[in-house]
Amino acid sequence: MTVEKTISITLVDYQNPQQMAMLIAQLGEYALDDMGGGQALSEEVKQRLMRDLPKQQQNFSLLAWVGDECAGMTNCLWGYSTFAAQPLVNIHDLGVQKQFRGMGISTALLKAVEDHARQGNACKVTLEVLGNNTIAKASYNKFGFNAYELTEGAGKAEFWQKYL
Repeated sequence: MTVEKTISITLVDYQNPQQMAMLIAQLGEYALDDMGGGQALSEEVKQRLMRDLPKQQQNFSLLAWVGDECAGMTNCLWGYSTFAAQPLVNIHDLGVQKQFRGMGISTALLKAVEDHARQGNACKVTLEVLGNNTIAKASYNKFGFNAYELTEGAGKAEFWQKYL
């Protein structure tokens, strides 16, 4: 006999040390994955996250649970669309632990992000995805995400960075 475990999503209380520790553990697992950079978070980064993330009022994070096991997370940032003159939400990180993949965790997280964004009157949800992360791209596309293009012929938007 198999037992179905329920997927649930919780909003992280950044003031709660246990929830922060769980979020950072999940982020650490994501960072170890090839699609998360393939390197462990340093202790210094973990300590700064514990100290600084609660101060970031434009951020929110969600944890995904399968039964009583934490299965994934997402870190999001509120922004503002100048073209729509409305808030937007950017999904900065989204990770699901390997043993929970294929169970609908990312879809549940995306739905929860969308719900949170709608409650905040956001006009859209954005995210970045690595070009070779075909599994994530298929999941995002199935959920309704598409590569960003302002006008036909202008080309797809690219996400660039410069380290400081």
